Formats: sequence, C-alpha cells, structure tokens
Amino acid sequence: MKKEVPKTKLAAFLLVSVLLISFTFYFYQVFFTPNILVGKSDRLIVIRNDATFKGIQKQMADEGVVNDMVSFSFVARLMGYDKQIKPGRYLLRADMSNREAVRALKLGRREAVKIIFTHVRLFDELAEKITAKIGMTPDEFKEAVYGFVESNNQGFTKENILSMFIPNTYEVYFNITPEELVSKMNKEYTMFWNTERLAKAEKIGLTAVEVSILASIVQAESSKEDEAPIIAGLYLNRLKRGIPLQADPTLIFALGDFTIKRVLNTHKEIDSPYNTYKYAGLPPGPVNMPYINTLDAVLDAQDHKFIYMCAKEDFSGYHRFAETLAEHQLNARKYQKALTEEIKKSKTQE
Repeated sequence: MKKEVPKTKLAAFLLVSVLLISFTFYFYQVFFTPNILVGKSDRLIVIRNDATFKGIQKQMADEGVVNDMVSFSFVARLMGYDKQIKPGRYLLRADMSNREAVRALKLGRREAVKIIFTHVRLFDELAEKITAKIGMTPDEFKEAVYGFVESNNQGFTKENILSMFIPNTYEVYFNITPEELVSKMNKEYTMFWNTERLAKAEKIGLTAVEVSILASIVQAESSKEDEAPIIAGLYLNRLKRGIPLQADPTLIFALGDFTIKRVLNTHKEIDSPYNTYKYAGLPPGPVNMPYINTLDAVLDAQDHKFIYMCAKEDFSGYHRFAETLAEHQLNARKYQKALTEEIKKSKTQE
C-alpha cells in the first residue's frame, strides 16, 4: 500500500509552486513586457554629462517615457545601469521592454547628431550653430578653439580660424567634448584640402587659408554661382598687380554693420586691416564662411584681364566687368542712370 503525502507537505509544495509561478510571471512582466513609450512614437532622449540615476528617473517620468517607473528602476538597478550611466543621445522605440531600454542605455548605443553650420559671418555665430544640438555651450566650444589657435602649427589665428570650418553636414555624438569637436573639424579640413586642391592653390599663389579669405569676399560680392570664377579671377589680377581689392564686403565687415546697402566715401575712412580701399592685399581673415563651391570657384578662377566690376543696370544681380577705368566708368554710368530712373518710378507710384 502507497504512503499518503502529509497534507502539510502538499500544501507547502503547492504554495511554493504558486509563488514560483507568480515570481516567474512577475519577472517576465518586469523584464520583457512593453513599458517604454507604450502606445506612443519612437523618441530621442538626451542623457547629459552630469546626469544621475535619480535625475534620469525624473526625466523619464516628466517626459512620459516610462509607463511603470518601479519596474524600470528595479531592472535598471539589477542590470547595474544606476552605476554605469553613459551620457549621449539615445533612440528609445515605442513599446520597448525595460530590459531592451536599459540594455541600450547601458551599452551606450547612442544615436549620432547631425550638425550643420551655414550662413555664418562671425565666429560667435559659428559657436551658436555648431553647439545647438550637442551637449556643450558656445563658450566651451570657443574656449577649445582658442586653445587650438594657441598651439596649432597650421597658421590658424583668431582672425582666420573661421576658414578651418568647411560648411557641410557632420555626424557627432551628443556628448562629444569641445576638444574632440575641434579636432574632428581640423581633420575634416585636412581631408578637404587634398593634394589636388593644394596644388591648385599653389598655382594661383595662395595658401589654403588665403583661398578661404578670398572666397569669402567672392561669396559676399555675388549670389550668382556662375559668376564666382570671374570675380575670383578679377581679385587675383588685383592681388598680382598690387592694386587694392576695394571690396565693399570687407569694408562692411570692418564697420560691423551688415545692414549697409551702399558703401559711401565716409565709410572708406575707417582705419582697419579689413579696409581693402586703404590697404592692399587680403584682409587678415574671412568676412564669412565660404561654401565649398565658392572655394572651388577660387581654385578654378577664370583667367582674364578684368580688374573692375559694376552691378548690371538690369538689376539682375549680375555684374559687368572691365579691363580699363574708362570702360568701368561707362558701366557705372549705365547702372547709375538705371538706378535713378528706378527711384523716380517708385516715387511716382507712391
């Protein structure tokens, strides 16, 4: 005859089984069921350099990322994330489990940030634009650049450092350090100035930095891309002959008033190395950040004998070019006459 199992042992066995099943189900729920952005869309979150685990918990709650904070915190601590926080920008997907989210955060699966900087005239503008989407302040960036200027052997100064930044789209991590960012931009600059471009610069008698300075003037003179090589050739002719560039954009830069539409004789009196009416040669730095196509336009400058330019009388934005002063004065009179007539017409319409 079989022995009967005591009722107390059976009850204990059933209790342990139920508890085991309950805990197993709970752990499964905690680790593997959706708890991140439940019913919402994928979202990028930023973990800053000074983030703490408590701060991250608050951030996740405030931004509505985590559905159940208790289970998320439990898994995060169990997986050691509370002691291994890695700053950066992370993509958390809708209906992620706690385990998936913590694993992504803990392993540092960061999303790259795209930085774009264009339409820049001043270094302060660059600092604002380049740091807009990453974890550093403009002042931190500027401090790193000034440190680079002090130690570099590539001829970069505070006046011309803008020429090191080639306008493009770059990918970096959110928590890149200021020094790392400056180093990356310098590497990009070195790659841009390859053997072919350096050979072209040497052929026209300019350094890479000087090409950038001249390109900035060409870019400010005309918005017509097909005209850029002609204007570049004109300024190269002036440089070779020792004739002052007499470029209005450099004078406006010296005055610091970018609202000026017409340069007057009184403006030409300012004593500044950027006053190319008063001083021959290139100014000490660029007057804006030239685009790649403008840099290449200078390198591929058109070979001609023009040394004068004047806006066309049809107000198309294009210019008339001349080899002699007499021809230039004729072009200038045409433009002035058209301008006078345009002013009269607008007054009549008023």
